[in-house]
Amino acid sequence: MGNGSAARLCLLVSIVVAFPALATEESELKLQRIMQRMEKLEKRNDELEKAMHTRGTGANSQIEERLKELENYNTRLDSALSTEEVSDKEPELATRLKAVEYQTLDIQKQAKVIDSIEGFSAAANFTSVAQHASGINDSGTQLNYRTDITVTTPKVKTGDTESKVFSHFRVGQGKGLSDKFTSFVGPNATSFQLGSVVEPESSAMMLAQVWYQADIPMPFGGFKPHSRETLTVNFGKMDPFAFFDQNAAANDENRQFLASTFVHNALLDNPLAANIGADGFGFTPGFRVSYYNWSTKPETYRLSLGLFGAGRSANFSDSFKSPFVILQAETSQRFFTGLLGNYRIYLWSNGQAPTFAKGETAVHSGVGFNFDQRIDDGITLFGRLGTGSGDRLPFDRTASLGAEFNGSYWSRGADAIGLAGGYNRTSEDFRNQSATLDANADGIPDYGFAAMGWEQLMEIYYRYRVHKGFELTGDFQYINNPAGNTDALPVKIVGVRANLAF
Repeated sequence: MGNGSAARLCLLVSIVVAFPALATEESELKLQRIMQRMEKLEKRNDELEKAMHTRGTGANSQIEERLKELENYNTRLDSALSTEEVSDKEPELATRLKAVEYQTLDIQKQAKVIDSIEGFSAAANFTSVAQHASGINDSGTQLNYRTDITVTTPKVKTGDTESKVFSHFRVGQGKGLSDKFTSFVGPNATSFQLGSVVEPESSAMMLAQVWYQADIPMPFGGFKPHSRETLTVNFGKMDPFAFFDQNAAANDENRQFLASTFVHNALLDNPLAANIGADGFGFTPGFRVSYYNWSTKPETYRLSLGLFGAGRSANFSDSFKSPFVILQAETSQRFFTGLLGNYRIYLWSNGQAPTFAKGETAVHSGVGFNFDQRIDDGITLFGRLGTGSGDRLPFDRTASLGAEFNGSYWSRGADAIGLAGGYNRTSEDFRNQSATLDANADGIPDYGFAAMGWEQLMEIYYRYRVHKGFELTGDFQYINNPAGNTDALPVKIVGVRANLAF
């Protein structure tokens, strides 16, 4: 009997005891009926309690089973995640987690690679030139190619100073027409070949340039955002023409004029005796510092000083005992109703300048002037003047003048026409000695003529844009009195240049 039934029986007994007058026969019958009902209720209650107990036991067992399964699954999952291998026997969740982890690692690796190359810039330029010359005795057809690859590192900031490293690799074959006739002009400034080191049949790459640059805002210790002056320092192996004697219309033999007279100052760069002081490929170890003032930009001012190794083949050994020194002042101004022009004047001296005598060097010096000026939206004039002094200079005066016309005038905006004329005056030493001495006398070559007067040069080209990064150029050069020889036939050179840049 449950606790509820005992309580009810005690209640009935107390009622009977308390009220004996009610214990009649009728009352007893009623009491029996009540007792029967209570017994039925007690039985039903017992049944319900048993049923409740049975159900509770089954639910607990099911929960325990599920808990065990969950614990087993977690154990398998932990075991699977503790290894990098993927198995078909491990939980699906572990497989998916590993897949997500591998994808995340791949993304992180890619991000690290991107971060490591972010800020680097690279460029490549392939140029091939075919030329045919008439008016010379030897075969006048030459083909050459040259490839230049440049890489610039990201800028590194140290306080307010920004620095970077520039590197330049070059490979090519073909010496061009310079060896075919005597002239103060190199008719193909793109020619390049490591012939003295590597057989001409084998193309080899050289490290042409690698130099460091630091840009320091001025004044020292000032507030950089307000700075309008910069001190720049460069040192390493470099091309001096990258910093001196630049020109907007006549500076790039890959896209503009091919003749060396229209690429650089002819006194500094010529086939017989280049006074720039660089090696046979145009590069030299050196140092350059410049002060740049752009407080009234676009009208700017710059003063640059360069000191470079010199000699017949500049290098890092003894080429600085009498270096090539150049000081250049330049400015950008707006003339011709606000069109921009650049003007440069420079003094140079070379303590080990090559002469036209084999293996000989001498002290040479000179003055140069260079300008490029836009006179219309699509027309840029340029000019160079130079004078030099020293023993056994092949020529001592040079002048060139020309223009580049943008193709927008004939609905070909990416095309251009270039037209230029140049003059080189033979030096007194060259006039006097070239006809009287032979190659056995002091190493001076026997040119076989009385060199007199001015060498005259004219060049015209048309540059045609095939598509972005690819251009074809037709070129014609006319050299009168080559090397100042009034008895020589004029040399006519027809050429085609292909240039691919990316």
